[in-house]
Amino acid sequence: MTVWFFPTMGVGVIGVMVGGVCLMSQRKSLFGALLSMEVFTLGIYVMIFSLVYFQGWLSSVCLIFLAFGVCEAALGLSVLVSLVRSMGSDYVGGLVLGHI
Repeated sequence: MTVWFFPTMGVGVIGVMVGGVCLMSQRKSLFGALLSMEVFTLGIYVMIFSLVYFQGWLSSVCLIFLAFGVCEAALGLSVLVSLVRSMGSDYVGGLVLGHI
């Protein structure tokens, strides 16, 4: 049973690293930053799921974390839609604090 723990945890770690690198490299588009944060969240979810599944802990932790991830995605999408409606694009360079 522990044979599958390390590859599953490795997939989560790779997801977190890819999400972090993409988040740091996104400088223009807010949509790209939101997508990279979702990859980051999914990587953390895979890591939590592997710990919960292989250690036999309480499985509701995964559902709670997934619910927070969905709420974060909905909030980010609403901010993105509001930004596109007010500014006309999702480019971060076009944002000026005094303009909004």
